[in-house]
Amino acid sequence: MSPPRARRIDELDVLRGFALFGILVVNALLMAGPYTVLGGGPGASGADRIAAWAVTALVTAKFYVLFSFLFGYGFALQARSARRAGAAFAPRHLRRTAGLFVLGAAHAALLYPGDVLTTYAVLALVLYGLSGLGVRALLRVAAALLLLLAALLLGYGLLTVALTEPVPDASYTPGDAARAAAYRGDAASVLHTHLRDLPAVLGTNLLYAPAMLAAFLGGLAAAKSRLAERRGQDRAWLRRTALRRLPLGLGGGAVAACCASGPLDGRWFLVGQAVTVLTAPALATSYACGLLLLLTGRAGARVPAAAGVLAAAGRMALTHYLTQSLVLACVFSGYGLGLYDRAGTVAVLADCVLLYAAQLWLGARLSARTRYGPAEWVLRAVTLGRRPGGPPRPVTKPAWTAAPLASRSDPRRSAEPGDGVPPAP
Repeated sequence: MSPPRARRIDELDVLRGFALFGILVVNALLMAGPYTVLGGGPGASGADRIAAWAVTALVTAKFYVLFSFLFGYGFALQARSARRAGAAFAPRHLRRTAGLFVLGAAHAALLYPGDVLTTYAVLALVLYGLSGLGVRALLRVAAALLLLLAALLLGYGLLTVALTEPVPDASYTPGDAARAAAYRGDAASVLHTHLRDLPAVLGTNLLYAPAMLAAFLGGLAAAKSRLAERRGQDRAWLRRTALRRLPLGLGGGAVAACCASGPLDGRWFLVGQAVTVLTAPALATSYACGLLLLLTGRAGARVPAAAGVLAAAGRMALTHYLTQSLVLACVFSGYGLGLYDRAGTVAVLADCVLLYAAQLWLGARLSARTRYGPAEWVLRAVTLGRRPGGPPRPVTKPAWTAAPLASRSDPRRSAEPGDGVPPAP
């Protein structure tokens, strides 16, 4: 007799699909030019600066927190799946982590040095080591990590403000010009630039690793308490949680935006980062609860089109993440159009909307034809040590209207929970 199949928790897929847009926005602005994420360099328009301020306040770090939380939640679901199948979880987890690291390393070298999949892979080993802790202990460790990182950033940031001169507005340097030329060059030039940037990126990822791990632990604690299963369709709880977290999240985002994009000068950047570490989880929580609230009808039914499309994207989050980097690299680097530092912030954001819409459209159709996205298929094959099998998950309108997301248990859709690996910050 085959082991029972797990019902996939579709709320998590919906959130993954939603968070893909925030990841896309931040990565696109970072890949578009040296100052695009800050509103552009000298001569940038007022609209670009306003757009950059809004992105910092509302988007930056918030969706990475959400993806990291979902990674921790998925870790617990994968462990449960292994137990149901009578398989040892540790070998599966080690193979999955190794596969994720290799994918991340290739992604960083070829497409986007800002990749964090390699950091995720390393932290996944730490997560495994801490997975035996109880819910309260996990939350205490997560809180301690956030407080320590925030204190470090705040202390260094305040010293910077006190001991250095005001930083002038961004201006182009000879190094910026050389970097732009390298990114607009041929493929070898782009690859060389990526490899040269990797040490600095690894240092940044190491600095912010405590925040990532804290979100992992928060997700694991939520999974152990079965938060999504218990509260994913509780409209009163979703509304209450979203509203309670929103003021803190918006306030912290506004402070961070003032420190990064003005009116405060660049000396305040790390102070803003400290505020972000402490408040981004609140806004991420508000976004998640607000989205699920919007997609939950009063009778418990979901909005079929929106929920179905987002969930389909979320099931293939890793494929979509890598595809985003491929498209952006072809647009901004010498791999393709070579538009590095030639597009304003507003234009980049408009292109992000178009790319995300195209991904949702294509993802829904791909999900109806195949059980896994290409990257998910590879990672699952590595995880299981064999070729994945099974039919595609049908995406039909009755499945979205007949019952709430979390109540459906069609065995054809019950893939191992957590297959959609969240990319993150």
